[in-house]
Amino acid sequence: MDSSKNQGEHLPKAISSSILSVVGSTGNRATGPGCWGEKVKDKTSAPRRKSVREDGEQPEWLVRELLRQNVRRHSVTLGEDDEIMRRQHHRICSTRRLCSLKGQFCSHTLQKYKEKQETARRSRQVAFTLPATVKALCHGIPVANIHSTHDGTMVSVGEDGVVCHLSPELQPLKTKSIFNEGPANRKSKWASDFTLMTELNKLMIGTGDREIQFYELSTLEPYCQINALDTVPLTVDYGHHHGRFLSPHSNTGPDKGCILYGDTEGCVTIFLISSVGDTLRLWNKLPKIENMPNIAADNAVLSPNVTFVRWKVHHDWVTKAKYFQSFQAVVSSSNEEPSSLVIVSTLMQKPCLIKAQHRSLVTECSFFSFSSRGCVLPLTDAEQQLSEITEVCYEGKTKKVQLSWTARLRASCDQTVFPVYKGVKTFDLCRKHSLLVTGGMDRLVRMWNPHFSGEPTGILKGHSAPIVSLHILSEDSQILSVSTDSTVKIWDIQDQHCLFTADLKASGIHGDVSACSYSCALKCVYIAADCMAVLSLKIRPRLHSRLTVSHDETVMCCGYSQEFRQVVSCTERSMVKVWDFDTGQQVFEFGGTNDLSATTCMTFDPNGRRLITGGRDGCLKIWNFNNGQCLKTLKKQGKCHEVCDCIFLQVNRNFHVMSVGRARKIDIYPDTPEDFHHIQRPQPTWQDDLENGHREDILCVVHCPPSLVATSSYDGEIIVWNVVTGRVQCRFFSPPLAENLNVEALDLSVPSIIFMKHSKLHHFFSATALLSSGAAGCVNLWDVLSGGKCVGSFKASRFQQKITKMAKTTEDTLLYAADRIGYVYVYDIEKFAPEQKSPHAENFWRAHTGRVTGLQIVDNDQVVLTSSSDYTVRLWSAHGEFIGTFGQSESWGVHISSSWKHPAVPYEVLIDPLSMPDHESLTFNTRLSDAINPDKTRAHGGEAKSETHSKLRLAPTSIRDTKIGKD
Repeated sequence: MDSSKNQGEHLPKAISSSILSVVGSTGNRATGPGCWGEKVKDKTSAPRRKSVREDGEQPEWLVRELLRQNVRRHSVTLGEDDEIMRRQHHRICSTRRLCSLKGQFCSHTLQKYKEKQETARRSRQVAFTLPATVKALCHGIPVANIHSTHDGTMVSVGEDGVVCHLSPELQPLKTKSIFNEGPANRKSKWASDFTLMTELNKLMIGTGDREIQFYELSTLEPYCQINALDTVPLTVDYGHHHGRFLSPHSNTGPDKGCILYGDTEGCVTIFLISSVGDTLRLWNKLPKIENMPNIAADNAVLSPNVTFVRWKVHHDWVTKAKYFQSFQAVVSSSNEEPSSLVIVSTLMQKPCLIKAQHRSLVTECSFFSFSSRGCVLPLTDAEQQLSEITEVCYEGKTKKVQLSWTARLRASCDQTVFPVYKGVKTFDLCRKHSLLVTGGMDRLVRMWNPHFSGEPTGILKGHSAPIVSLHILSEDSQILSVSTDSTVKIWDIQDQHCLFTADLKASGIHGDVSACSYSCALKCVYIAADCMAVLSLKIRPRLHSRLTVSHDETVMCCGYSQEFRQVVSCTERSMVKVWDFDTGQQVFEFGGTNDLSATTCMTFDPNGRRLITGGRDGCLKIWNFNNGQCLKTLKKQGKCHEVCDCIFLQVNRNFHVMSVGRARKIDIYPDTPEDFHHIQRPQPTWQDDLENGHREDILCVVHCPPSLVATSSYDGEIIVWNVVTGRVQCRFFSPPLAENLNVEALDLSVPSIIFMKHSKLHHFFSATALLSSGAAGCVNLWDVLSGGKCVGSFKASRFQQKITKMAKTTEDTLLYAADRIGYVYVYDIEKFAPEQKSPHAENFWRAHTGRVTGLQIVDNDQVVLTSSSDYTVRLWSAHGEFIGTFGQSESWGVHISSSWKHPAVPYEVLIDPLSMPDHESLTFNTRLSDAINPDKTRAHGGEAKSETHSKLRLAPTSIRDTKIGKD
């Protein structure tokens, strides 16, 4: 600071002395810019300029620059040096501010871009329904493969030949052992692989006895077989066409079939069959071997409808061979690194006709030239192929033929070879994305351009075991991968990152995977390991064009921050969205990642600046919800259970976060901002809580300042605690209604409780009243300081549905109660009388079509905030007028009623059956419980008789007291 100050003091002196020296050397006071410039250039001033620099003063070039930037006058005074410094300093500060603003703008733009990218990524997220549906395997024999039929039936074949037809939910439909037991001196057959010929209703199985067998798919009766293959078919596949083998431009003509298999010698063998249905029917009439019509492979190829193709592809066992109709290509793989995967293009061209003369019989054998570059068939002319025939029996006529099984090598120009480290065990090909994916022993999923075999276009890392199955989900632009340790992953093709992982702990699938299949129609993955299992993708519902949702999944809770005038909503998959309260538009979102557990509850700190969420993993997280930063994690040591509710409370001058849940204990975490540890542990549990606490899951907790806290549990018990001493103040159980005493399995859970201190209630209570949700839509009232005496009970839900949320106004004058079918009721405490079993509600309306999961009154703006399991968060006036749904395209103004949706109501509420008006045609013995759960006679836990469907009302505006009394 001192040095800079000294420089500032010397600079004006240097400027003035330099100017005066120049002026003094002329002996006159000439003015004007021209005269000034001439004097500066005068040679007589050079010695003076040098002496100035030697004295430590500023160089003259700096003086000229400063004077050039200053507004010059025709006269020079000693006092203008300060003005020069001020203006120069101002310019420097302005430049710095401009740079700072540019930096802030760039940071803001980058942040917005990242937010858009994150939003787009979340829109592509998927998840499985966990755990998987599991079914024990028959006899514990490994499954060779799994395939699905057109109607969704799953077919599995065990290595012992046991075929199982299963429903999509893995319920057994038919089971049969298709292999006949062999002679006592030899082992039974084993199945190496199978596939479905759905167009022909056939099942094709490759066996260890070098056979390809065909069975009726529906009856599992043997049909025919090709035996005496040269090698064991390790993997089989079938492709069906309608006239396209003859010409790619023709869809007419008989059906064509392509039977191919890979063997133990690294060869791929293909039987091209024209009129495949007729050919199989002919084979079905041949003599039987072991109850199976049989034809030897050497004889089968002499059919005029059959063409035999065989080439050497690999130098190791073929791990998979498959024909892709969209590419007109055969793809095969092996564990050999130099030729791990080979693609052979098989664009079908016109057939070549070979005339074969055998005595008096003349037949035309048509075979097909493959590939746009050359012929895949061994390059032999007709005479050479016919000379190999020595003996054959076909259609009852004897001829001499011998088939050559010698495989030919393909020309390098006729195939595309992909070398992969440690080989390839599985692959898939997609024409839509022009994508080839491979997986194998090195646990990597490689993405390739199928037309170029240079370097992979992407490598997906994440599996910790060899990959045994890959499927490209082309419609969703995703890749499904399964490894031998039963881990299933879904990858995004565009971003090349993992969207979801289902490991064995989460899925419940144990053992090494032997087979896997994906059903596009059912959106399910079927896995055979130590058991048969199915993992179903969670499908986002296709909404009506007139429906508006805030989230694409269940909204678990919502809240309002008075500090920022923002609404925060949380979902089942831990997605958090921040909304502008005054317009209904989204401001920010975060969460929704696989490492976050489902959010179950939320609250704000007293200032409304920090968000606290509880999850199913038993953890609480404190967020800066304006940027999505997790500030702290509150977590117990050891095993954690789901958190059901949490509050932020103040005791004396100390702040705490309190949580309850399925651990059945109260956890208290001190709010200590000075503690910089990211993980924070709770205080020791109250001794009274350990010994005399709840015996069931705790569903709700509420604070009554200064020192009371109430908790409620699943079995209907409510305990009031003194938070200063940690002792039980009183405890009581929700009483069942008199008319429901004989009803079994009555739902006594208490999902919502609330304290009230209205002066009107002092006539009936000592000081503090506690209201709790009871059975069959009732609300119970308790006198807390009199030992938990039940003062009264009234039916809050007109349709006897469980009250899921309650809220009150600031002055405790109005009580809002919401039930599990979406209705909101408003009660005036001023008009309350405990002896009144059904007090008149001020008004009520249907806010949602699902369970209300959030309810909050914003007194300053006279509005009501609600959220529901129907994926929406909505805002209402205090009288039930519909303002709008958060996330709708049109903005609203909270205090501009003309911008509200009122008098309209939400479209899904309008069309919902439970909102139908009273009509004679709807009064026929239809109960609300039947409408909600048509498969059950009682709605929700055996609740008592419900009111008839005809009494349901849709209230687009508030419904007044008189109307409710008449109903």
